[in-house]
Amino acid sequence: MRDLPYGGWPSPISAADLARSGVTLGFVAAVGDEIWWEETRPAEGGRTAVARRSADGTVVDALPRPWNARTRVHEYGGRAWLPVPTADGPALLFTQWDDQRLYLLEDGAHAPRPLTPEPGEPGTLRYADLVLDLDRGEALCVREAHHDGRVTRHIVAVPLDGSAAADPTRVREVAGGSDFLAYPRVSPDGRRIAWIAWDHPRMPWDGTELRVADLDRGVATSVRPLLGGPEESVLQPEWVDDATLYAISDRSGWWNLYRVPVGDTREDGGQAQALCPREEEFAFPLWMLGRVSYAMLGDGRLAVLHGAGTYRLGILDPEGGALADLETPFTVWSSTLAVSAAGLVGVAASGQEPPTVVRVDPDSGAVERLRPALDRIPDPAYLPQPRSEALPGPHGRVVHAHIYPPRNPEAWAPEGEKPPYVVFVHGGPTGQSLPVLKLDIAYFTSRGIGVVDVDYGGSAGYGRAYRELLRGQWGVVDVEDCVAAAQALVDRGEADGARLAIRGGSAGGWTTLAALTSTAVFAAGTSYFGVAELLRFVQDTHDFESRYIDGLVGPLPESRDRYVQRAPLSHVNRLSCPVLLLQGSDDRVVPPSQSLMFRDALAAKGIPHAYLEFEGEQHGFRMESTIVAAHEAELSFYGQVLGFNPPGVPTLKLAGGESARENPGGKVS
Repeated sequence: MRDLPYGGWPSPISAADLARSGVTLGFVAAVGDEIWWEETRPAEGGRTAVARRSADGTVVDALPRPWNARTRVHEYGGRAWLPVPTADGPALLFTQWDDQRLYLLEDGAHAPRPLTPEPGEPGTLRYADLVLDLDRGEALCVREAHHDGRVTRHIVAVPLDGSAAADPTRVREVAGGSDFLAYPRVSPDGRRIAWIAWDHPRMPWDGTELRVADLDRGVATSVRPLLGGPEESVLQPEWVDDATLYAISDRSGWWNLYRVPVGDTREDGGQAQALCPREEEFAFPLWMLGRVSYAMLGDGRLAVLHGAGTYRLGILDPEGGALADLETPFTVWSSTLAVSAAGLVGVAASGQEPPTVVRVDPDSGAVERLRPALDRIPDPAYLPQPRSEALPGPHGRVVHAHIYPPRNPEAWAPEGEKPPYVVFVHGGPTGQSLPVLKLDIAYFTSRGIGVVDVDYGGSAGYGRAYRELLRGQWGVVDVEDCVAAAQALVDRGEADGARLAIRGGSAGGWTTLAALTSTAVFAAGTSYFGVAELLRFVQDTHDFESRYIDGLVGPLPESRDRYVQRAPLSHVNRLSCPVLLLQGSDDRVVPPSQSLMFRDALAAKGIPHAYLEFEGEQHGFRMESTIVAAHEAELSFYGQVLGFNPPGVPTLKLAGGESARENPGGKVS
């Protein structure tokens, strides 16, 4: 044990460990007695691979290098692959990242064959949210088409025989008529189709509509709405039988499950019945297409993910409404579920275990761990022990937060010293932080730097009213809540009020920059690909979020003055602390122009800063080298500004004034 200042503690958790030992686990699937899942691997340049586990426990890659199962629909992507049962063994249907075409890789084949035509320009026809219609020999999915600056979307049917690869007319448009579509679902008898639709300026957590239609020669006809509207978010329809759907709606203020009779006309359908009304969420915001939060078991019961602030796995009897949680070691479940021959499959985590692909017996709750996200879990003594609290916030509201105090068995701080704290701000802003084992948090806490991960007003997981606290108030409520969370720790003597930092990515980067330019609470801030201003942003960003700001700040042109007033870039003159800007060169969601404008403003005022732009990275860093460089730069930055010496990391050079223009932090290849 050593007497060392906070922030200077030696740690066995390096930035290389963050990059090399971890993968991001995504969607799961089951076909027969096999279990499949996706892995985004930093060591392979951020490639999304698909793994396949046979009944004897053997795990192999279902998708070999260099193939990359990733879609660009909505830019955030979503479900981009699916196993396809065939007489010769399961094949893999997937969207290939480079050209965005659909491919089929048959069992035992050396290379996949294309199913969709080659567009005039690579990536202008994109496919996601895949489901099978084996009776017709097709896959249904959402197709996003980019042409002459316009974006259109349809639910389309793609033949699995490959005939559409050379004949675009073989891709059949099934349904359209809306800016956005999701969750195509064909009824068991094949006569009807259900889906979710919404239009600009709404986002899918604002208002969507559940629609059903007859299928006439494979095309939706007699379309009629069943649930939803501008102020009701409906998600994930699933057919119970040929005349009944399950769906999730937040008409009560919480995303709950409903039974919806379809009927034959608008008048006799849509009388929704709540299955288990609770002030809990049974769904996740639809940032990525294909997210699911419940699955139907073979005996009529439902496996559901539910909770407030977190998600547990329970078994719901839809007839009587009884809900029993399964006793597992996991406290948080991701938005993916599948039913296999031997139980439920999902991705689960806790404060002590990283996200893990697991199989669960739906009766006993017995868990089999199939694939952890981390190849090596550090000594638990170096891992933080998170606690979730509702902290006092402004105007009488509470602020939900997860607190990770410093923890290291080999060091302690000098008597009387209080630790620096970093406020983590999630993206979205309709995102959510979850109290699970995250090495990027342990990277700081094991060195003596506390972390408070804030679910500010506007976050998902706490009902519609909490989500809507940010309506018209982006850059206000989020900043107030992050400040309140940090101040609560200072007031309780847990944090050093002179050594507070704030960091966030995307919308979290906006909140970071807004907090730095509107308050004097923080001594440093780090923006990962954050939004700095709004007028250019809404012109440059992608279609999915191009009207998001209407609800967060206000519509244009009426709210133009508010766009300027609210933007951090407009208030750099109020800023006096150093800033670190981290950006991907190929980001289509928050283009580099946002960070570059803020960098130039910092340079003009002579504020110490660094700007690192990583070649080939998009919205969210995936490459091993980027993850290492970004985390080491951030740690060095905090050490220089907050007054400690982090061992084992290179010193980040900070620029200021005219020198920043001459050497603007450098691009990183």
